Amino acid sequence: MASLSEKAPQSVYDFTVKDAKGNDVDLSIYAGKVLLIVNVASKCGFTNSNYTELNELYQKYKDQGLEILGFPCNQFGQQEPGSNDEIVDFVCTRFKSEFPIFDKIEVNGENSAPIYKFLKKGKWGLIGDNIQWNFAKFLVDKNGQAVDRYYPTNSPLTIERDIKKLLGVS
Repeated sequence: MASLSEKAPQSVYDFTVKDAKGNDVDLSIYAGKVLLIVNVASKCGFTNSNYTELNELYQKYKDQGLEILGFPCNQFGQQEPGSNDEIVDFVCTRFKSEFPIFDKIEVNGENSAPIYKFLKKGKWGLIGDNIQWNFAKFLVDKNGQAVDRYYPTNSPLTIERDIKKLLGVS
């Protein structure tokens, strides 16, 4: 689970989360980068296409300041049942993903991870507060503010233009 500093968080950089090995990761290490934060699952109908396209985006833009942060979640159809080690093994072996995969969390409800409570505070209109399913995506600017939120049905490549705009690349 993520923890908060004493003051109310002002950006995603104010959070510390657990990596898949249980180590604390201070998200301030990503300050100045564009982040795509995604709740991931290994046994979802969206798994193959999303991981394939997330990898493509990561390879294309990681050297220009994009980081993709994957947070496994088992709240939707029990589609992420494995341990953290099993999840990382699956992602790294099957998809050769290089972006970080964090500790399994909840994204909705009382036990929602603090980082997700913060991300969902935005004015998202029709989407509402709750995450609808696996592979919902939040695009975070270089200042640590969520500037866009995408449905699970939005493929990662459809948001490439928005990523490029935040990175300042053409």
